[in-house]
Amino acid sequence: MKRKALSVFRQAPARLNCAQSLIHAAQELLGESGFKLEDFKTMGSGRAPGGTCGALHAACEVVPESADSLKKQFAATTGATTCHELKRTYKVPCEQAIATAADLLQRHIKGRL
Repeated sequence: MKRKALSVFRQAPARLNCAQSLIHAAQELLGESGFKLEDFKTMGSGRAPGGTCGALHAACEVVPESADSLKKQFAATTGATTCHELKRTYKVPCEQAIATAADLLQRHIKGRL
């Protein structure tokens, strides 16, 4: 999942943002079509609700029942949950945030299935 999300992040032709990249990878893993990439177009670059990292926000949308756990684990791994803090305070690049969110989401999905 992580590899798939990173392979489409900011790559031509679609140039998906962090949230879209994670949704794309989740759809491939789950085979679900309930999420539209277009719905996550405005969720990158710190524009997800509350300034949350877009990749983390997307992961929480996929498994809303695990959102609190995902956020705690993400913060424990990266230092924060907001894009601004991740980039400025903790110097976490987008690719690392996507990889972390993808790994956590995959673990939650496997635990759920």
